Amino acid sequence: MVRSDESGGYFVEMNMDKVSDFPKEKAPRLAYLISGTKGDSKRMMRTLQAVYHPRNQYILHMDLEAPPRERLELTMAVKNDQTFSEVENVRVMAQSNLVTYKGPTMIATTLQAIAILLKESVNWDWFINLSASDYPLVTQDDLLHVFSNLSRSLNFIEHTKLTGWKLNQRAKPIIVDPGLYLSKKSDLAITSQRRSLPTSFNLFTGSAWVILTRSFVEYCIWGYDNLPRTILMYYTNFVSSPEGYFHTVICNTKEFTNTAISHDLHYIAWDYPPKQHPRYLTIKDFEKMINSSAPFARKFPKDDVVLDKIDKELLGRTHRFSQGAWCVGGSDDGSDPCAVRGDDSVFRPGPGAARLSGLFAQLLSDDFKNKSCPV
Repeated sequence: MVRSDESGGYFVEMNMDKVSDFPKEKAPRLAYLISGTKGDSKRMMRTLQAVYHPRNQYILHMDLEAPPRERLELTMAVKNDQTFSEVENVRVMAQSNLVTYKGPTMIATTLQAIAILLKESVNWDWFINLSASDYPLVTQDDLLHVFSNLSRSLNFIEHTKLTGWKLNQRAKPIIVDPGLYLSKKSDLAITSQRRSLPTSFNLFTGSAWVILTRSFVEYCIWGYDNLPRTILMYYTNFVSSPEGYFHTVICNTKEFTNTAISHDLHYIAWDYPPKQHPRYLTIKDFEKMINSSAPFARKFPKDDVVLDKIDKELLGRTHRFSQGAWCVGGSDDGSDPCAVRGDDSVFRPGPGAARLSGLFAQLLSDDFKNKSCPV
């Protein structure tokens, strides 16, 4: 058994056979950003419904490359959903930004979404960013049940010190992101000039997909010692800044260094040798996804049959939402049980929670934690 917070550790093993009923002040709340571009509105809704829980907060951003009609379609789909309207925990960002692949505009949009979530809701504990091509492998009851037993100080951010060829190809070139000043999307502009490496902080890199604590993202927004702003300005001219900004801030801030767990909690499959993008996941990857014990996976093709298999076998999703203890309506006549809501602090963990608890036991071992933010 791994020790609890009170005994100096981080995690408590759980009996998965019981419904967990946490006091409302103890059960965590998650805040999700789901991002998409042209052609992604229906995929964003599907991902939203798969990760939906009335206890959480959700914000959706569809970038400026998507036509106004599609952005309106997404907004109206959220507005017309009865559950979303009653709970009032889903919002679509009114401002659509241009987001350049590998550019700082992605970081700017993420920080804007975080600022809105901080302004609109005071009661969430972790921030999670997903794209339209991400999908959950566990229910929200699984995830919330397991996170209820974690220290609220832990950040899940896969990271390593920036070294080797990445220093030359990412840190030394000076780039300009046209999305900062143009109204049409275009690629990064790479200048012929080069710059020296910073000496006032160390550079780190890793996955762009993170689960970050409220206290850490508040620090990134407020920047009360100016380090987050300084690093943000540095990453304005950095290739693949989404894979470095949060990583560099957390590993150069003494208050948060020991809270960084180097895992993005995603199952991602790469070709060998790795290409620029991960390969698409199909039904052939299903067992590997389960065996990874990760709560999320990416990238999925649009409406692939593997998503239907995940819905049926992992999420119990037969209607709009993944099944949870909050769904207390009847289903005998084919009705949606989630149309009637119960106590959102009661969770019914399943096999996904057991898998995830095993992964966390490994990630929170002393051997793994000692690898955080290598010097």
